[in-house]
Amino acid sequence: MTNEVILSSAPRGLVDAADIVDGILKTLMTSERGRWALIDENLGLPFDSLFAMVISGGKRIRPGLCYAAFIGSGGDRDDETVQRVMTALELLHTFALLHDDIMDGSSMRRGNLTVHEEFAAYHSKSNYRGESRRFGDGVGILAGDLAFVYADIMIEEAPIEVRKIYSELRLEVNIGQYLDLLGTARCEPTVDMARKINIYKSGKYTIERPMHVGAVLCGKGQEELDQLSDFGLPLGEAFQLQDDILGVFGDDSLTGKPVGDDLREGKPTELVAEAINLLNGKERVKFAELFRQCQDSTDAIAEVMAMIEHSGARSRIEQRIDLLIKQSLRALDNSYLNDEGKELLHEIALYIAHRQK
Repeated sequence: MTNEVILSSAPRGLVDAADIVDGILKTLMTSERGRWALIDENLGLPFDSLFAMVISGGKRIRPGLCYAAFIGSGGDRDDETVQRVMTALELLHTFALLHDDIMDGSSMRRGNLTVHEEFAAYHSKSNYRGESRRFGDGVGILAGDLAFVYADIMIEEAPIEVRKIYSELRLEVNIGQYLDLLGTARCEPTVDMARKINIYKSGKYTIERPMHVGAVLCGKGQEELDQLSDFGLPLGEAFQLQDDILGVFGDDSLTGKPVGDDLREGKPTELVAEAINLLNGKERVKFAELFRQCQDSTDAIAEVMAMIEHSGARSRIEQRIDLLIKQSLRALDNSYLNDEGKELLHEIALYIAHRQK
């Protein structure tokens, strides 16, 4: 296998996973909205927002990787347990996004208002008492909690071995999120901190653990899981590095978020840390000052973007992505997975590491 051809459209593994997960989610959300709206008609609105969020164009990467590892381990694509587990992974991701948007103060997600901003606007328009921002944040947190609970419902009948990995996944993403918050607050990005965040917020949560879940559902043991990790961890780092590039230089019509959003939020990314390392003394001081100003200044964002390009950091990160993908694909070639599983994962790897949104 080679990585010469980069897929521009979603690969088969993600499309198949999306078909499965979206069908289950539509049934679940429609049923639950109807059930709770009978209690009080006002309950329909948060369910509508949650439903819109969960089907609003996510790439279904986590369920797709679970599905590919399951198929590659000899699983039956019609197995209802794996389908429910895949849905749990997507609902858990929805929970994480809803809470992440509040923590980051993000106003847009997938081209639409974030849920907390939507409900802040609803509060203001309705002339309710109290502070619109607090109302919006509160509803956003509760919407995330609903997604979290429904994820638990989806996975509750899975084997205990699967639920143990799922619990570890949940812990790891929280650990990564704290490190991200801490790094943002300190506003002093380092490569070491950025890579730790990459491992826990992306390498494990997005790539490694979903594949482990799919393999364990087929009865695979630690030796096979280690082989999946050899493939998944470098791919997860490549995924996050590409996310870092998109967070600064991405096309907002594709990413659904404003250009330079990561700079505005002060994200401690490896891209920014690499730029700091590459700049000389005076430029480094200027860059650090401008980076702190990005929260309030579009001019500072534009200058920081130009300095990142000038430093060679973007080019270096893109080269690192290519090396990580090659490392990941070598591990995939040497893994126990059957040919179909390898093909599915190969396509997914190229797609997510070179995506434009």
